[in-house]
Amino acid sequence: MPLGVRASRGPARVVALAGALLSGLALVSACQSSFPGLTLRIATGSSDGVYYEIGTELASSWAGALDIARPTVLETAGSPANIALLRSGAADIAFSSADAVADPDKGPRQLRALARIYDDYIQVVVRADLPIHKLADLSGRRVSVGPPTSQVHLVADRILAAGDVHDMASAELNLNDSISALKTGKIDAFFWSGGLPTPSIATLAQSVGIRLLDLGSDPSGVLPTMQKLHSVYSTAVVPAGTYEPGSPSVTTLVVPNFLLVTDRMSNDVAEALVRGLFNATGQLSGLNAAALAIDVHTAIYTEPVRLHPGAENYYRSSKI
Repeated sequence: MPLGVRASRGPARVVALAGALLSGLALVSACQSSFPGLTLRIATGSSDGVYYEIGTELASSWAGALDIARPTVLETAGSPANIALLRSGAADIAFSSADAVADPDKGPRQLRALARIYDDYIQVVVRADLPIHKLADLSGRRVSVGPPTSQVHLVADRILAAGDVHDMASAELNLNDSISALKTGKIDAFFWSGGLPTPSIATLAQSVGIRLLDLGSDPSGVLPTMQKLHSVYSTAVVPAGTYEPGSPSVTTLVVPNFLLVTDRMSNDVAEALVRGLFNATGQLSGLNAAALAIDVHTAIYTEPVRLHPGAENYYRSSKI
């Protein structure tokens, strides 16, 4: 065999072997998680709320995106409880409304934001067969203001104080129990803070006539009072027919929602979580219309909570 042929086959074989070795290493690398042993717990809200619904989907999306065990989804009373879980180290990620955040930079675990996601609409739901058309009409009525550690309770207390409504029989029920109690006539109205539409309220409207109070036209001037006292709130319109066909549009308060972590989370994990969030927006918006508002361009507005440095890295790389 000519020497020339033999000499040419030697390097070719080396190149082939090197290529195979690199391919094998790439395959092994692809099969290994970038975050080996990472476990996450997501504090959401009640099982019939949007936090829980979106959190459950994100748990599955993040598990695939980060190649980790599926994060544990924690059902909670809502934002204040979620923040307490973050601060204590009992949760790693939490949904929270902006109005529930106080002193984000204080404590051994400082709060940091991954993203602003969507806005919650404050909804005062009343039975349509009762003469309740303004906040003052809640006087003497049986009204659920949400569980004690919930954001619903927080905002209900603020609204009732701003509207100077004090003499009513309050119940501290979660959304599921509030809906059941309204359906059976045990309460006359309830407060809720959530995305539009909230599925369980839509289901309630199919069996019991309901309406939402229009806080924008309330003679107490509750909306400007609330915005003067608490700058985190803005106003928005609940579209006509959201829950009842032919129902009019109403004006109410809205409050931003955040995905929060703490400064204990590493930058690379935080960046991967934000990337996974935006890669999953298609699934999330198909699950609940509230998720249509999740947008990379508005996600950076998380005042009064600072963005996590890992989240900042993602937004910079996305040229936001």
